Amino acid sequence: MGSLTLGADDSMESDRRDALTGLVDAVQAKAKIARWLSDWPADAGACPLHAMLVAVGRIETVNLAYGADTGDSALAEIAQRISHFAADEFESVPWFAARVAGSTFLLVARESCSRERWQWFAEALADVVSMPIVSPEVGGGTVRLWPRIALMRTAEGDDPDRILDQLAMALQSARQEHGRRVAWVTGKLAHVSVSNQQLEADMLAAIDRDEIEIVFQPQFEMADDTLIGAEALARWQHPQIGRLGANTLFTLAERTDHVAQLSRHIAERALALAAGWPKKVKLSLNVTPADLAAATFPIEFLSLLRRSGFPPDRLTIEITEQVLLADLEEVTRALNPLKAAGVSIALDDFGAGYSNFRYLKILPLDILKLDRSMVEGISEDSRDLAVLRAITAMARALNLRVVAEGVEHEEQREALAAEGVEYYQGFLRSVPLDHPAFQALLETD
Repeated sequence: MGSLTLGADDSMESDRRDALTGLVDAVQAKAKIARWLSDWPADAGACPLHAMLVAVGRIETVNLAYGADTGDSALAEIAQRISHFAADEFESVPWFAARVAGSTFLLVARESCSRERWQWFAEALADVVSMPIVSPEVGGGTVRLWPRIALMRTAEGDDPDRILDQLAMALQSARQEHGRRVAWVTGKLAHVSVSNQQLEADMLAAIDRDEIEIVFQPQFEMADDTLIGAEALARWQHPQIGRLGANTLFTLAERTDHVAQLSRHIAERALALAAGWPKKVKLSLNVTPADLAAATFPIEFLSLLRRSGFPPDRLTIEITEQVLLADLEEVTRALNPLKAAGVSIALDDFGAGYSNFRYLKILPLDILKLDRSMVEGISEDSRDLAVLRAITAMARALNLRVVAEGVEHEEQREALAAEGVEYYQGFLRSVPLDHPAFQALLETD
């Protein structure tokens, strides 16, 4: 397969990384912005950069109450949430996230999009950042941090220092307005042609009209690059706002209490499409906290699976740490009937957050899915490789298969293969594909 445009900035230049979060630092962030601006054709108008500065409040209070280690863990988790959210939203355009100061993060995307979409994205990201964070330093309890976000679309003549200065001033203005968490450098929020209520109605109508697109992230055998399955993801092309990724969709659904409805729709559509795949090709589906909190979830899901005709032994259910903030025993009770029916259970984003090893003891797991942050540095950082080696050894001892996500370079794939990781997904081989494109890949692979 030929080379593909990566979702993140795919430069192989040596990045300066923040030691705590693994994101690029302020110096490298400025260098990346400068390179994007200088590489943009002079006759093409202003480079379409959109930037946001995310400042997390209450971190000093957390440090005083629980200690600096708790605050550091929380900041590392926030960095992962920002990166995950951006990776979903900007899967085919260059972007990067940086930690530019203690509790302040920068996100930049080189993409032409409306002010309204950038503003909606910021609101959804703010919801995700402010969700509870599991903290080992408070006995497995949670802490919460509150973000404020400054937004801008760069104009001709802007340079990295001016961009950061303008964002910092807008952020300061937002801090002075009680209850305001998103501000534009211009001082005016984008004209929102679609209200919260209208967007909720639009989403429900899109579900009814089957306008929520299901795309598939291909998964490959590490040993020989055989295509073995795909993870189902959701996308929605809103007529006014533009494309909304799965994270933005589910954040909206969370606000409007329609998570279960959206999740069920995605599962129904993905299973219906996958029913015609070759017999050995597997499907992975994500489930949400709202799914597992419903007492009837196992019965209803297995009924849906039977009606679809897709074999249970080719299906994997992926759960994240956010699901596990609920009672572990309740989550286990919800998963056990699926496991008994032959469905595989995967712990997604392993290594991104708290990664409580108690999960591995209690949950009926079959697969560990390594977070992209566990993959990024393994080809050049001996400490990252040592952590990977320890995780794969533990997985083998627990008889768990290992899948790596976010594989973008051949050097990463080779390092993962050497440590016994069986499967991978990432832009090295393929971006997420619509169903016709995925079927074409099945026929040629």
